[in-house]
Amino acid sequence: MTDQVTAVDSDLPDIPGKPTSASRTTLSHIMTHNDTNLLGTVHGGVIMKLVDDAAGAVAGRHSGGPAVTASMDEMAFLEPVRVGDLVHVKAQVNWTGRTSMEVGVRVLAERWNESAPPTQVGSAYLVFAAVDADGKPRVVPPVLPETDRDRRRLQEAQIRRTHRLARRRAIRELRERRLAEGYED
Repeated sequence: MTDQVTAVDSDLPDIPGKPTSASRTTLSHIMTHNDTNLLGTVHGGVIMKLVDDAAGAVAGRHSGGPAVTASMDEMAFLEPVRVGDLVHVKAQVNWTGRTSMEVGVRVLAERWNESAPPTQVGSAYLVFAAVDADGKPRVVPPVLPETDRDRRRLQEAQIRRTHRLARRRAIRELRERRLAEGYED
């Protein structure tokens, strides 16, 4: 089940969809000593900022204006990143709702001075909300998957959205139940 804008939503503007490729982007950055932790590898937070930057660019491109990070989930660090690695952060919109969109991100790294293919070192899913000048939610265009891979990513994003909403609902219900039972958190 999706939250995508359709012609049936008469109270919403009719916005034409955008293909996945219209906003897909790659951000590349070489890692330096300023990016490292005490172990000599790149801080996870440095990678997370690059992920958020690339995803934000994609969300802004797709929505045609400002978009803010609503959540980040499933950030996975698969391999360490080292000083001298050239990091490529690839991002694309996987799914869109009325005012929000999921952006999928893959993080690849390669040695700056080698010709070996890049290795995937991380991945993440972020949800962005499109906002207007007053910070209020605004409608985003539907994403139009172009390939079988894009269609698979859309379906997986719908599953993640269902899980996010179910988790939020279960936590809210638990807190309400605990409050009704007299527990203070």
